[in-house]
Amino acid sequence: MQSPIHNVLTIAGSDSSGGAGIQADLKTFSALGVYGASVVTALTAQNTHGVRAVHAPDGAFVAAQLDAVFDDVRIDAVKIGMLANADIVRAVAAALRRYRPARVVLDTVMLSKNGHALLAPDAVAALREELLPLAGLVTPNLDEAAALVGADAPAADETAMRQQGEALRSLGARAVLIKGGHLGGAESPDWLIDETGAYRLGAARVEVKQTHGTGCTLSAAIAALIVQRPDWLGAVTDAKTYLVGALRESPRLAVGTGIGPLHHFYRWW
Repeated sequence: MQSPIHNVLTIAGSDSSGGAGIQADLKTFSALGVYGASVVTALTAQNTHGVRAVHAPDGAFVAAQLDAVFDDVRIDAVKIGMLANADIVRAVAAALRRYRPARVVLDTVMLSKNGHALLAPDAVAALREELLPLAGLVTPNLDEAAALVGADAPAADETAMRQQGEALRSLGARAVLIKGGHLGGAESPDWLIDETGAYRLGAARVEVKQTHGTGCTLSAAIAALIVQRPDWLGAVTDAKTYLVGALRESPRLAVGTGIGPLHHFYRWW
């Protein structure tokens, strides 16, 4: 008898245009061979030009969704994205402490690509104190890492990236993938820092307009692959390979007139 297919849960916001959030996560899970379940933390009215409005349920309803999933479904890994406010952060943290999933990827979503706030300012402290210690891997970009460690400015070079990554580990995250896409240049360097060391994971920058949902897709891919790979390094390396392919093939899609989505199913159609 074949082994059962892994189940991976995304806890994130909904993107009405389908390119990021829950929708991108579920597409990524399917593309990488795992079954996806979802808990919705926010509804966004958005398209390829940006976020127009956000509606967040109360923490009790998020907790009810989490209980419904964990009470019935074996969850092999969890990906966490947009959490909207401190009430929801605390509800998610309480569920993780209660159900203790083996693998948790925390994507510290704070701003949309066009600068719309996706996390209330007073929720940053809750994210830092409540969720970081529960994460197996946290995946901030440069702005998010600076906000979490209380730095005056985002890292301007790879040395500062590593320093801020180490600072995040000291706050309780077991592993950190600090993403250097905002540094500019021909290459997009990321640093993975865990208990075994620090690893530079570079990739040639893909010059396309369709980049909506890049961060969501990467963290979802890591969550899908950590149940199929021996360690974070293997999962992150293969997730980046998948992401590069989805970016390169994104011009084949014709979705919207702004910043379009990645092609999550580029290997099939």
